[in-house]
Amino acid sequence: MRALGVDLGGTKIEGVVLDEALRPVHRVRVETERERGYDHILGRVAEVVAALRPHAPETRLVGIGTPGSLSARDGTLKNSNTTCLNGRPVHADLERRLGMPVRLENDANCFALAEARGGAALGHGLVFGVILGTGVGGGLVIDGRVWTGPQHIAGEWGHHAIDPAGPACYCGQRGCVETFLSGPALEAAYRAAGGPAAPAAEIAGRAAAGEATAAAVMERYLDCFGRALANVIDILDPDAVVLGAASRTWTCSTRAAATRSRATSSTMSSARRSCRTASAIRRA
Repeated sequence: MRALGVDLGGTKIEGVVLDEALRPVHRVRVETERERGYDHILGRVAEVVAALRPHAPETRLVGIGTPGSLSARDGTLKNSNTTCLNGRPVHADLERRLGMPVRLENDANCFALAEARGGAALGHGLVFGVILGTGVGGGLVIDGRVWTGPQHIAGEWGHHAIDPAGPACYCGQRGCVETFLSGPALEAAYRAAGGPAAPAAEIAGRAAAGEATAAAVMERYLDCFGRALANVIDILDPDAVVLGAASRTWTCSTRAAATRSRATSSTMSSARRSCRTASAIRRA
């Protein structure tokens, strides 16, 4: 039987039908348009699913990955960078809108599980998956199973604070990793340094091409990335870290920072050096 899955992101919603060998059969992508609010986003998901269902008519379940997680207390969504989803019964409302069962899971958990079971981290016991996009997410897989923690926030490194005087975060803290390493954060840093408005992947490309402003912004970005990821590696001691981002240029840049973080001199340097870092490029 074919499988149907949807990635509900802050910038885009992408759905795919997979065949029995988990090969993509059909894809659909639309802009999220999150500024138009909660009901509009649910409608966009419904559009994607409606376009996919003719390619998997026998499928009776849809899997949806989204930033944030379901509250163990009341089942509403929490910790999503698409803030209009927070505190709302997203799971129940999607099932009602789609007219079929929905399996809703954190997108970084989905990413980490896919890479651990059949991707860049195949064969590794403890895998940490990193998502860099509209937000910053993380997922933890142990022996082929997602570890969520009792509050369903395990692996969420995007909300550990690395600078108490840093930018305000929607979660209520200041200086969260996400306020430095998300795509919008990189774009804001580039504008603040005098660069024109540009998407994150373009900024990374400009830095690689030698533009001084972009290179300086990327150097600070990569330093923050390396330090933040080194903290995660020190705490978890994973067998593998898989990096996922929206473009090859951006992912290769962050992989270089991760490699540099592993070599940093510290009492934990041997653990960092033994951790394998791999890249998984998500479709732009």
